[in-house]
Amino acid sequence: MSALLAGTATADPAPAKPAPAPISRPVTDAPATGLPTVPAIPALTRGTPCSSSAVACVDLSSQQAWLTDGEGNVTYGPVGALGGTRKDPTPTGTFSVDYKDADHVSNLYDADMPYSVFFAPAIAFHTGSLSERSHGCIHLGRTASKRFFANLSPGDTVQVVS
Repeated sequence: MSALLAGTATADPAPAKPAPAPISRPVTDAPATGLPTVPAIPALTRGTPCSSSAVACVDLSSQQAWLTDGEGNVTYGPVGALGGTRKDPTPTGTFSVDYKDADHVSNLYDADMPYSVFFAPAIAFHTGSLSERSHGCIHLGRTASKRFFANLSPGDTVQVVS
């Protein structure tokens, strides 16, 4: 009666809906929930910004490079690594080693590029200045470029981050 005196009417509440049955499917069965699946975040190689599947890793901002076993363990590095200029930047992303040439000479710039390991069109790791930027390649010191050349094979994954 006090509800009527206050000017509000009350009605019997609607019966509660039964709780949905628990889903017995595994959590990974996201499509059954109607939600989009979220790709897994790849594991990183400890001490690098690259995924554990990368056999060579380059961090352009820190000017460092590493070799790994492709299973998340660093096998060499970090070493100094210098990329391209603003006009000729080093591409970022994940690539595969295409081919190697120990005595490569650039036909674009008429320059020696010892111990070249090509991983993108006209882009390679090679011996070069660690104080003068390239036209997009990754300059490594002589010892490091020899090691990258010896350890990388066609098909190996290279990851370059900015």
